[in-house]
Amino acid sequence: MARIVKVFRTLRNHWKKSTLAVCVLSYGGYWLYGKHCDSVVRREACQLAREFGRQHIAPQERLKKATVILNPAASNGKANNLFEKNAAPILHLAGVEITVVKTDYEGQAKKLMELMEQTDMLIVAGGDGTLQEVITGLLRRPDQEAFSSTPIGFIPLGSHNSLSPSLHFLSDNKVKDITAATLSILKGETVPVDVLQIKGEKEQPVFALIGLRWGAFRDVAAKISKYWYLGPLKTNAAHWFHTLREWPLVHDVSVSLLAPRPRPPDLDPQRPPRPNLLHRIIRRLKNYWSPPAAEEPEKWEEQQLNTAELYIQTHNKNPAERRINDSLMICAEPGNKTVGEFISVGNKKVKDPTLFTENSTKLEASVCRLTLPEGAAGFYNIDNEEYEAMPVEVRLLPRKLRFFISAERREELISQPQ
Repeated sequence: MARIVKVFRTLRNHWKKSTLAVCVLSYGGYWLYGKHCDSVVRREACQLAREFGRQHIAPQERLKKATVILNPAASNGKANNLFEKNAAPILHLAGVEITVVKTDYEGQAKKLMELMEQTDMLIVAGGDGTLQEVITGLLRRPDQEAFSSTPIGFIPLGSHNSLSPSLHFLSDNKVKDITAATLSILKGETVPVDVLQIKGEKEQPVFALIGLRWGAFRDVAAKISKYWYLGPLKTNAAHWFHTLREWPLVHDVSVSLLAPRPRPPDLDPQRPPRPNLLHRIIRRLKNYWSPPAAEEPEKWEEQQLNTAELYIQTHNKNPAERRINDSLMICAEPGNKTVGEFISVGNKKVKDPTLFTENSTKLEASVCRLTLPEGAAGFYNIDNEEYEAMPVEVRLLPRKLRFFISAERREELISQPQ
């Protein structure tokens, strides 16, 4: 008993050291517990991958080949370590023959895609920037029709992974997100996704999976990190300081658009049998004597929008949704806001840039041409990557690519109300 009293007396007399020791031990215990949870997640994922690796293949079959485009600079330089610890062992245990190609500088992934040979699957390990470069390089190829049928897997290793919520369930655990994305690649279920082709007057086209963003809220979001010293107030401060420099934050934008096109029925994966010779002769004669009617010229509709922000986006937030038309969405945030409303809406858009207020203008189109007002400088955000603002044509390429998706996430997306 005397010894216990002595210990408590020592702790009371040295309360500062005692408090520091408790804090250090608590943090150390929490850190070790997190490492243990990560190891459990890796072990479970590797056990599932081993089951895929034990499956028998026919003598004439070969191992699946995968080309991995890895950006080591993603996630503040931690991407290479995250991939080697959490994704590579799963792919190896499953018997996938992988070729890892690491990028050394920004824009290199586009050039690498020009040299890529045919592969069974393409895996992008990085963030939004890496994914956008890979898609752009892939669809700029002369033989892009052959390569666009290659299924693509996305392992989220970047600071922004906008497409991941559409493909997998996300959690607060980075290791769990990476292993879940890798396992979905092994399971082989895919979903078609739309692509936006964005072309300026002189530049080569850029391709996007999420959308193009321009306006005041985008400009503020790009500057929030400069106010890091304000802690939790940095978002409000960035929006408020922006209103001091420029107000009102409204621009007149001209948008020309074509109406959405009806979605064709899904093609049968099996090739239909070729009609007999008599049927083909009759069909050609019918087309000769009764040629199909000439297509009507495209009708462009012009809209003048007075907006604080414009967002041209795909429907890839729910790629499993069954839609009647193939279309892109044009959302324009109204400019009649007070400073307080601007700050409040801006806080919500930092968390989800695709959110728009109820009184915003929403249009659907298959193609749109965006003309900015004279003297309006600035930048676009195309899939969270910055590009100089200029007049552009944005064209929807419906269901152009196929991405691996987890079956559970697909079922949840299908069950969501339209």
